[in-house]
Amino acid sequence: MKKIASFTVNHDVLPRGMYLSRVDGDVVTYDVRMKLPNKGDYLENAAMHTFEHLFATWVRNTEYADKVIYVGPMGCRTGFYFLVRDSVSHAQAIALVQGTLEFVAAFEGEIPGAASTRECGNVAEHDLAGAKAIAAEMLPVLAGWTPEQLVYPE
Repeated sequence: MKKIASFTVNHDVLPRGMYLSRVDGDVVTYDVRMKLPNKGDYLENAAMHTFEHLFATWVRNTEYADKVIYVGPMGCRTGFYFLVRDSVSHAQAIALVQGTLEFVAAFEGEIPGAASTRECGNVAEHDLAGAKAIAAEMLPVLAGWTPEQLVYPE
């Protein structure tokens, strides 16, 4: 079978950051890499789950809500995929992720979509403090990030 694009990225040299993963028609996929691959430090499930609830909720409540397609964690637990329509510029996508990090780092209150088993498929596994720590750790990484930095390192 043909190797998919995300498996051709050199994970041995991939630093934390935000990268343009692929473009499929009018859908743009960004790789928001929060942990160094294969280094033994991964996103903890409960914190990652809460971060995903907050990320998805925040971006779908911005002016770009109708252009957001998907927010979801990577199976390797080193980051998230963020999919938007191509009418969202790279600079706007970066700003959305930076805004997400600020939102999550400062978030207080009930986790959106986690109030009951009706809303969430694993309501028992959430960690707001852990999600806030992920955001706080990534804020300085993406501070000043530019569209020119969206290219994967060789």
